[in-house]
Amino acid sequence: MAALIDIVRYMDEYLHVATCGDWSNALNGLQVENSGTVSKIGAAVDASTRTFTAAAEGGADLLIVHHGLFWPGLQPITGAFRRQLGLLFEKDMALYSAHLPLDLHPSVGNNAQLAAALGIQKTEPFFETKGQFIGIKAGVTVARDELHARLEHSLGHPAQMFAFGPAETRNIGIVTGGAGGEVYAAARDGIDTFISGEATHSGAVAAEELGINLLLGGHYATETFGVKALAAHISQRFELPWEFIVAPTGL
Repeated sequence: MAALIDIVRYMDEYLHVATCGDWSNALNGLQVENSGTVSKIGAAVDASTRTFTAAAEGGADLLIVHHGLFWPGLQPITGAFRRQLGLLFEKDMALYSAHLPLDLHPSVGNNAQLAAALGIQKTEPFFETKGQFIGIKAGVTVARDELHARLEHSLGHPAQMFAFGPAETRNIGIVTGGAGGEVYAAARDGIDTFISGEATHSGAVAAEELGINLLLGGHYATETFGVKALAAHISQRFELPWEFIVAPTGL
């Protein structure tokens, strides 16, 4: 057992929650408290009835997510929102959310973890938003098809590739999640191969126009890395078991 307040304080500091810019509805940090103690940690990409139910069935009393409860903004506690909160209260489960703080973290972050899975080591910050760089880039020479194969292996499922750039990469950019439409920003930074989760139609058109390889592994899949790494880190730090809650959307 560990005190919830101790875990939250540690994660807030470790992820630099207080100083990390983000969209206001991200509401990074503790979103729902429990009665004060934690015996098992759950990790999931999204806050949802499905993940809350699975976490409770697995015995978790703290769930760490990347996308929290409040993305829709201010809303009445009715319908699905009431159901979600009711489930958390009934199961005495705390909810902690980390969006951009988890994307950009140099160790447990989504981008850093995906880069490591791809065998990319020496990276530097890339793609500025909300006052900080949230992606990473690296000068890496690798065959485009080999990189695509590595991405599919790291995700465990097929990944889309729009092969409009060089057959051998020189500069790779990574921004997990829904940043695949930011192809123009990637091009301005000298990126010839851009890896993300999902993209807009216009992003694919832009990749062709600009001569950039665009690799898309899925929004959900590319953002499983961070919550897993964070939960494992907290598990070791506080000597608690943890479990990843699988709840893909197919996107």
